[in-house]
Amino acid sequence: MHNHKKNLLLLLIFALGFVSLYAQNESRKLSTQLIFKDRYLSARGVYGILPLKDGEHYTRLQNDTLFVYSYKTGQKNGYLATGSNIITEKGDTLELSDFSFSDDQKKMLIAVNSEAIYRHSSISDYYVYDLETKKVTAVSDAGKQRLASFSPDGSKVAFVRNNNLFIKDLVSLKETAVTTDGLYNSIIYGTTDWVYEEEFAITQGFWWSNDGSKLAYYRFDESKVKEFSFPEYGPLYPTTYTYKYPKAGEDNSVVTVHIYSLEDQKSIPVDLGSETDQYIPRVQWSNIPNQLSVFRMNRLQNKLEILLADGNTGATKVVFTETNASYIEITDDMTWLPQQGEFLITSERDGFNHIYLCNVNGTTKQLTSGKWDIESIYGYDQNRNLVWFSAANRGPYNRDICTVDLKGKMKNISETEGWNKAEFSTGFNYFIHTWSDMNNPPIITIRNDKGKGIRIVEENARLRERLKEFNLRKRELFTFKTETGVELNGWMIKPDNFDKNKRYPVLVYLYGGPGSQTVRNNWEGGQLWYQYMAQEGILVVSVDNRGTGFRGESFKKITYKQLGNYETEDQISTAKWLINEGYADPGKIGIFGWSYGGYMSTLCMTKGSDYFSTGIAVAPVTNWRYYDNIYTERYMQKPQDNASGYDDNSPISHVSELKGNYLLIHGSSDDNVHFQNSMDLTTALVAANKQFEQQFYPNSNHGIYTGRNTTFHLYTRMTNFLLEHLLGRQAK
Repeated sequence: MHNHKKNLLLLLIFALGFVSLYAQNESRKLSTQLIFKDRYLSARGVYGILPLKDGEHYTRLQNDTLFVYSYKTGQKNGYLATGSNIITEKGDTLELSDFSFSDDQKKMLIAVNSEAIYRHSSISDYYVYDLETKKVTAVSDAGKQRLASFSPDGSKVAFVRNNNLFIKDLVSLKETAVTTDGLYNSIIYGTTDWVYEEEFAITQGFWWSNDGSKLAYYRFDESKVKEFSFPEYGPLYPTTYTYKYPKAGEDNSVVTVHIYSLEDQKSIPVDLGSETDQYIPRVQWSNIPNQLSVFRMNRLQNKLEILLADGNTGATKVVFTETNASYIEITDDMTWLPQQGEFLITSERDGFNHIYLCNVNGTTKQLTSGKWDIESIYGYDQNRNLVWFSAANRGPYNRDICTVDLKGKMKNISETEGWNKAEFSTGFNYFIHTWSDMNNPPIITIRNDKGKGIRIVEENARLRERLKEFNLRKRELFTFKTETGVELNGWMIKPDNFDKNKRYPVLVYLYGGPGSQTVRNNWEGGQLWYQYMAQEGILVVSVDNRGTGFRGESFKKITYKQLGNYETEDQISTAKWLINEGYADPGKIGIFGWSYGGYMSTLCMTKGSDYFSTGIAVAPVTNWRYYDNIYTERYMQKPQDNASGYDDNSPISHVSELKGNYLLIHGSSDDNVHFQNSMDLTTALVAANKQFEQQFYPNSNHGIYTGRNTTFHLYTRMTNFLLEHLLGRQAK
């Protein structure tokens, strides 16, 4: 009896030892809690870095102190400022998080108490901190300001307050109003309206001349732009937010440009021609003294002109013209060279996006060429006569750091294939290099102008150790041909213990909009939610359909005037290929997208309902008539001129075809893709007697993160929906 007990005890100890050994070797499982609340597997970046003008040092913000580092040695060479030591006249300390330097780097503009307006815009209390005297000066005490910017000599600050433009003299402390008739939802000076901010990515609407004697600025007259309103919940009677939002085919702001002379305190208008139904998406002072360059684009966005304006008279002449059969996209690539009258620009005129050297006298020379696209110009290195740029020249899903000289000789500076990005020192002797790929978190290094590594700044060692606990699957790149012979790129994450002889439920993740990409050889946060789905037994796939970017102009612009058509065909082809290759269980193919991706997932659940059985759409456009005119008309022309293009591929026109499990999600305060899109789709689905699920988030904008637990709740909701309909079970 005693021996029997002893044997049992030994067996139990052995079993426990085996369990604990197994537990040590068994990988941990992902969850929405771990990904979205604990953020246990977040990568570390390097933020708050600004190059110093000596070209050998940079500042890095760490724990409220702005330290100075050597690019070459990595040594900490003291510090410039500490927030706790920057004390206002009222005795308040200023947190260092949002700041900029004067050109001579002797003064700082510090923004505090910031409040977001839209995606890029905000208002703040700005202070000037003199690094030599340690003196702190409030830019204004008459209300929060926007976009405060030093004059070239650092003696003045221009800023916007309540839709008017002001200049503060830092010597006399006098505030001068450049404009006085600015009015909310009517007249804007020195910044942009909602649609320019969202679609041209521009909020700074004033520009100091190189010598500081003049200030050019925008005037937006949005008085005839129609208003859009939505309720904001919370009080007993919800308040209403109203702003100007020009939908497709509707009136835009009338935009003019003016030049203010500080000497005589007067403004003159720039001659932009007689047409007012046009866009002025970029303005900058040229490298020719007293000459302002202005982009002028027609409403259809297929003709771009660069004007040069005389700073004294406002008279203009056209020095560059670009036309396109479909559309031209606005970028920040225009770069004025030290050589007077010369500038760089990117263009798709040969079928791919490349760099051109231009002169205001009309000459143009192509510097880069090949069947690959430039992403953007980093800048011009005048010491070496090189243009630095980012390009997809090793496959559309990669990015490389490259140079080209003014004779057209090009070099790829990136050593390793993947996603390479650069932030340069003043003078281009060094750059901070961030590299990752689909399966490796970011490594941040400092490199010299030849691309040679000098030292590591951040290698994400902690994250790499933590990743070992989870045994994540590799994301794999793949390519396939559709039935019509179109070659498409994709990535997939195979489920745990993948068996090639077994079929799996599938989740297709997509965006699919013009020029976009989801298939990128980039860490992208590890795509942890998709890894979680794979751990649960779902095969996850993403494919870049026709219309997406970095495969040349014809691949991207084939969707012109009929958004949604070819894109849906290609996603249906993806489902067919997954079935034909033996990956997918034909009755268990799900699809998920957000924004344009929500538009696409809804089209796939209706037009593609023979292939997609479960779908989630977050904040979808449901008819392009509801979206803003700059984005929509660029790809679709006006609805008045292309009615069938708008309606034929609206999911609202196809609700009768829905037959699967559909979940519709939207934030009620979405200023970008209005809640109206989901409401009108709901009306159509109900009229067609279609059952579906909905999840709405009060007061959330397009990103759906407003309020406690919102992101976590959203992903938990989507997880449960997918596990139920693709796997037949609830989340654990």
